[in-house]
Amino acid sequence: MPFRLDRTAFHAGSHEQNAQYHATHQPTTASERLRAAAYLNSVAFGYDPDQPPRLDRTAFACRPHPASHE
Repeated sequence: MPFRLDRTAFHAGSHEQNAQYHATHQPTTASERLRAAAYLNSVAFGYDPDQPPRLDRTAFACRPHPASHE
């Protein structure tokens, strides 16, 4: 079954209505925004937010940046 957008789930509003919604429904501090992002990542990638997976440090390499020749 192909993905279909449910157009009944959202509605268009004026700029003032959208600004008012975001002013009252968005996290205000940086720590609240980070907690929200961490939660969304845990839902998207299917892990427990209290026990996030460890970073696989073997997947990345670090090397010095070549000097520029100007």
